[in-house]
Amino acid sequence: MRALGDSDLAVLLPMRASVGRASPDPSCALLAPRFGATIGGLLLATTAFAEALAAPTRPNLLSVLLKWAPLIFSGFLFNLLVSVFAMTIGTCAGIGLGLAQVSALGTVRRIAWCLTQFFRNAPWLVLLFYAMFLLPFELRLGAAVVPFPAWVKAVIGLALPVMANVSEIVRGGVRSIPLGQWEAADSLAFSRSQTLWRIILPQAARRMIAPWMNLYAILTMATTLISVVGIQDGMTMTRAALVAEGRVDLFIPLYLMLLLMFFAYCYPIARWTAVIEQRLAAAG
Repeated sequence: MRALGDSDLAVLLPMRASVGRASPDPSCALLAPRFGATIGGLLLATTAFAEALAAPTRPNLLSVLLKWAPLIFSGFLFNLLVSVFAMTIGTCAGIGLGLAQVSALGTVRRIAWCLTQFFRNAPWLVLLFYAMFLLPFELRLGAAVVPFPAWVKAVIGLALPVMANVSEIVRGGVRSIPLGQWEAADSLAFSRSQTLWRIILPQAARRMIAPWMNLYAILTMATTLISVVGIQDGMTMTRAALVAEGRVDLFIPLYLMLLLMFFAYCYPIARWTAVIEQRLAAAG
C-alpha cells in the first residue's frame, strides 16, 4: 500500500456539483437604476413642490440643499467610519465567540451560546445607551488621564450585537460543513484544531462571506442610532440644517438626500452579496 501524500488531502475538499454558473436574475439587474431613479425623482419632486409653496422672498430651495449637502455628507462619512470600526471589532470578537460555540468543551460552548443569544436578541439602541452611560468618560493610566470619547463608546455599543451575529455566522458556517469532512480528517490522524483551521474553516469561510456582508449593510444603516445619544453624524447634521434654516418645507428634501447617500453606499453591497450567493449555489 502506498503512503499518503499531500495530493491525497484533496479528498477532504467538498465535491463540486456538475452544473454551470448560475445565471443572474435579469430583474435584479434593473433594480439599481429603478431604485436610484425613484429616490432621485422623489427628491426632485419634493424639492419642486416645496419650492412652489415657499414664499418668494425665501432663498431658492435647490441652493439651500447644495449649501448643506457638504455638511450632511461629512456626517454621513462619520457614519461610515463608525460602521467600519464597529464591524472590525465585532468581527474579531465574533469569530472567537463563534469558535467557542463549536468547542469540544461543553462549558465553553454553553457560556459562548449564552453570550451570543443575549447580545443577539438585545435591542441595539439599548446596548448603545448602556455603552454610552456605563463606560467611563476617561481612563486613568497611572498619573495620565486619557479621555474616552463618546464616539468610541458608540462603536463599542454597536460592536456588541455585531459580535453576536458574527458568532452565529461562524457557528452556522462551521456546522454547514458535512460531517464526513471531520471523519476523513480524523482517519488521516489530524487533530481537532488542525481539522478546524486547515480543512473546515477554509471551506466555511466562503459560506460566511455573504451573510457577513449583509450584516455590514444592516450595521451601516443602524449607525444613525448614534444621533440619539448626541453624536454628530449624518442625522444630526440634517437636523442642524433644518433648525438653522427654520423651514418646514426642507424636511422631506433634506432627509431624502441623506437617504440617497445611504442607498448609494448600501445597495452595491446588497448586489455583491446576491452575486456571491449565486456563485456559491452554482459551485454546490
